[in-house]
Amino acid sequence: MKATRWPLSLRVLLGVSLGALLGVVGGDDTYLWGISNAYLGQLGMLVIRLLKALAIPLILFAILDAFVRTSISPKSGRRLVTICFVNVSVACLIGLLLMNTIEPGLAWRNKIEQMTAEVAGTSSPFDSSSIPAVSLNPLHNLGSYIPQSLIEPLAGNNVISVVLLALLFGAALRRLKDHQGESDIGDIRPLEGFVSSAYQVLAKVLSWIVEIVPFAVCGLVAQVVGKTGLEIFADLAGFLGVIALGLSLHSLVYFPLAAWLAGGKPPHVYLKQGADAVMTGLSANSSLAAMPVTLRCLRNMGISDSSARIAVCAGTNLNNDGVTLYEAMAALFLAQALGYGLEAGQQAVVVLWALMAGIGVAGIPEAGLIILPLVLSASGLPEVVVAAAIPLIAPVDWILARMRSGVNVLADMLVAILLDAWENREPNCKKKRSRS
Repeated sequence: MKATRWPLSLRVLLGVSLGALLGVVGGDDTYLWGISNAYLGQLGMLVIRLLKALAIPLILFAILDAFVRTSISPKSGRRLVTICFVNVSVACLIGLLLMNTIEPGLAWRNKIEQMTAEVAGTSSPFDSSSIPAVSLNPLHNLGSYIPQSLIEPLAGNNVISVVLLALLFGAALRRLKDHQGESDIGDIRPLEGFVSSAYQVLAKVLSWIVEIVPFAVCGLVAQVVGKTGLEIFADLAGFLGVIALGLSLHSLVYFPLAAWLAGGKPPHVYLKQGADAVMTGLSANSSLAAMPVTLRCLRNMGISDSSARIAVCAGTNLNNDGVTLYEAMAALFLAQALGYGLEAGQQAVVVLWALMAGIGVAGIPEAGLIILPLVLSASGLPEVVVAAAIPLIAPVDWILARMRSGVNVLADMLVAILLDAWENREPNCKKKRSRS
């Protein structure tokens, strides 16, 4: 009799619970056989790094394989952008409504200096020395996406560059396939077979690594909780609560309703079938690391491979609703707390910069926290707001960072569902639905 296998989401949740317990009990000290929570965190990070490293070539071959199997039209790209724009607009609307209705930052008015002093000695997982040279300038970012060699994007884990190259070579491969048999075009079937095999091999290896993610999560959570403790939550509960509320409304109310009403997937299907991917994104703090699980969950929902890969792989940096919503709400919260009232036009500028941050620089670790000072500065807020941002909220950002990743995973799945439903509504639809 075959033993019943626990779902990945449940195993990850158990890993989180055990890690939190070890963090509270062990703290930063060594315990059993000289092991420390920091050591467990380092072991866990090795697994997450491996996931992220393999996810980049997975994106490349997933997009190439999608072009080989299905004819992807420019119309699909326009639909992808339209769906992502609607989703992120709803996210920004939720954030603005919450911040202007509740005005949660007022609770911190005249307390910033005291709270900053209280958290000054608190450890946080954020390392300011690791901040890369990022920018919100679109032209600067565009230039960084154009590689100097074909190997550079893969070696540097530059997601957008890999997507651009995959789209370019995928379109060329599809064109050659469509004109196969003409005198000036050679036999590309061996190349097609290589692309398909490479994708399947990568997917299999990643599926093996995903099986040990719960153990990695246990170590990572133990390390973070051991460093920060739980006492700091009392002081930062207001900030943590309102941001979590915004992220929850967008991901657990709007997303399921949109998947049901526009995509034909009831909430219990969307959330239950996608639980493994969401828990992987939450625990790994990366929607990129969760990508192989996300593709598997979408296949279980009955979404075509082409729609899933367009949304999750090609559209990965367009689906960062979690980062965009966080940036906008955090900026407005800190402005309220420091007494800087922002008019509607200024709030629109904040949202614009938050949107650019979500699209352009969300592939780096701890992107939401790293880019927040740039969003604040670009929005015209005084230096005092910028200076107060990171040291004040960093102790609890590790929780919000994981929530942002979970929202991004749900956004990936929603876009795939809506894109698939949209394309299936076309009259005389001849799209091939691959299930290999």
